[in-house]
Amino acid sequence: MVKDEHYMQLAIEQAKRARALGEVPIGAVIVYQEEVIASGYNQRETSQLASSHAEIISIEKANEIIGSWRLEKCTLYVTLEPCPMCAGAIVQSRVPRVVYGAPDPKAGCAGTLMNLLQEDRFNHQSDVIGGIMEEECGKLLKDFFRELREKKKRSKSGEN
Repeated sequence: MVKDEHYMQLAIEQAKRARALGEVPIGAVIVYQEEVIASGYNQRETSQLASSHAEIISIEKANEIIGSWRLEKCTLYVTLEPCPMCAGAIVQSRVPRVVYGAPDPKAGCAGTLMNLLQEDRFNHQSDVIGGIMEEECGKLLKDFFRELREKKKRSKSGEN
């Protein structure tokens, strides 16, 4: 649990990098043999690519580091429960363990809406641990969206 919190804190730091760029604050890190080998954060607005999620970016970097599309001995830490696209990438890259912070009631596919990561009809399943540093991960997102709504409200009323 202490290790999970340590690595989740690193994912939170990635989420803060996203937020600094005006991106939805979601961050991820991938750990192999107790070492972070890849990290990423949401970059959809910056890149204008639908696939620029923290998990996808991290998986692609880890594939390069490992030299394989298979990440069979890795753990992925992400601040928000993976969406369907990211859950699919996790399954396809054979990540055996996924640890996430906050659940995603709108798109969560690691147990909230459905559980693609543990679907036994697939040839690979991941162990899933949710709720690690959930409050801090959730607060990042809630604060971001609250500030975004306030900014939109100010711009509609003509304020700066």
